[in-house]
Amino acid sequence: MTDRDPATLARHLRRLDGLARLLEARWMLPIVRRPIGLDAMIGLLPVAGDLVTAVISLGFVVEGWRLGVRRRTLLRMTGIVGADVLIGLLPLVGDYADVLFRANSRNMALIRRDLAREHPELGRDPASGED
Repeated sequence: MTDRDPATLARHLRRLDGLARLLEARWMLPIVRRPIGLDAMIGLLPVAGDLVTAVISLGFVVEGWRLGVRRRTLLRMTGIVGADVLIGLLPLVGDYADVLFRANSRNMALIRRDLAREHPELGRDPASGED
């Protein structure tokens, strides 16, 4: 991404935050009182579901690259996606891990931390309620 303006970066981060919430914390499971999203639901499809969600999660890595995060951060993000895929392939354990691991939220935290080196105001996650 050529435009490193903080307002533009913040707009992209808000869009990615919304996607991460949709994938991981859109609805509340009443029995276990844990939020779930499309990632956990799609992941219920054996193998194919995990591969589909892996492709979506790799989109966060691509967006991190477009936003200008460091190579080291991109490698960590890719590792998180890889771990999520490997864990997700395990029957039952993988489905439960989709609810707990939250790879996209982890990657958003890495993107924010990396961008905050240059723009400290971008390091705050709006979902955390911090001011």
